[in-house]
Amino acid sequence: MRVARRVESLPPYLFAELDRRIAERRAAGVDIISLGVGDPDRPTPGHVVRALQEAAADPATHRYPSYYGLPDLRRAIAGWYARRFGVELDPDTEVLPLIGSKEGIAHVAFAFLDPGDVCLVPDPGYPVYETAARLAGATPEHFPLTEETGFFPDLDRLAVPDGARMMWLNYPTNPTAAVADVDRFERAVAFAAEHDLLLAHDAAYTEITFDGYVAPSILQAPGSREVALEFGSPSKTYNMTGWRLGWAVGNAGAIRALSTLKTNLDSGIFDAVQRAGIAALSGPQDHLDEQRAVYQKRRDVVVGTMNRLGWDLVPPLGSIYVWVPTPDGQSSAGFADLLLDRAGVVVAPGRGYGPSGEGHVRISLTVPDDRLEEAMGRIAEAVGR
Repeated sequence: MRVARRVESLPPYLFAELDRRIAERRAAGVDIISLGVGDPDRPTPGHVVRALQEAAADPATHRYPSYYGLPDLRRAIAGWYARRFGVELDPDTEVLPLIGSKEGIAHVAFAFLDPGDVCLVPDPGYPVYETAARLAGATPEHFPLTEETGFFPDLDRLAVPDGARMMWLNYPTNPTAAVADVDRFERAVAFAAEHDLLLAHDAAYTEITFDGYVAPSILQAPGSREVALEFGSPSKTYNMTGWRLGWAVGNAGAIRALSTLKTNLDSGIFDAVQRAGIAALSGPQDHLDEQRAVYQKRRDVVVGTMNRLGWDLVPPLGSIYVWVPTPDGQSSAGFADLLLDRAGVVVAPGRGYGPSGEGHVRISLTVPDDRLEEAMGRIAEAVGR
């Protein structure tokens, strides 16, 4: 039986490989603390859980859902954008619910990229941007994100190759935890318009920010509705990674193309999950201040420990990650292996996020405080300098 070449050419998904290694060590009796995957350890707010329970008991939710999402969910997403960002969206033409934002991020490549086209991909960046382009038959072209530019693309020097159709951004950023302001988004929007690109922005971490920083939406930038599509999710904001719910908002033509593709590939989102999403977006938001405080405390534990060991990290202003250079010129995989072998701690090798990720590892803040403290203590023992 022959497997399609598009699948054979794909590397193992970074986090699936991490899961495999963790399972192997735990099966051997090793106490592993995983700081590799950004999966919140805090519970989904109670009112959201109750909304799901009530909706799941309603037989009306047991039938096929709408291909385009519940109208009430689309209105809830639009309402949240209006309250949070001051952005007014048409829920019928500029909002599309997704089965998790990862699903939409992958499928938008098939809606906009033909074989031979080019997709501009941040390096380092979330691996799905690149793999989705490859699966669509397009060529991912990396653009480097460096500390010198605040991990934002140097648009004055970025050459756009023939056949380029899309460009990805992601702020606050996975894996570097970099942030952006509206001025930078304005420059990116103008760049996309000049080069006739769909500007796709992954906004999964806008609500996890620190030290007074408030993350903007790319749709706050003038002209963005002409070129931009933004992907969002309740996964990190409401601790709903397992619920598989997300959305795309922005350019009406892009929404229409993505929805056309999706109607041919999936049958929508379980209505009970959609009702829970409405409860999350429209209900109390008071858990967020506490949640930010928890992550900020954990960020400070990681940054403080690494700096006492000789690093010189600047505390990041957003996301649930800390991006750490490897010591003494070690490779990202080599340093990750050292921490696994000596400390029983899993971190994500930076090379898995693109060539420019080499020489770094990503530490996730999504473990309970006591386990994070223990993990950092083990790291200190393993690499004490």
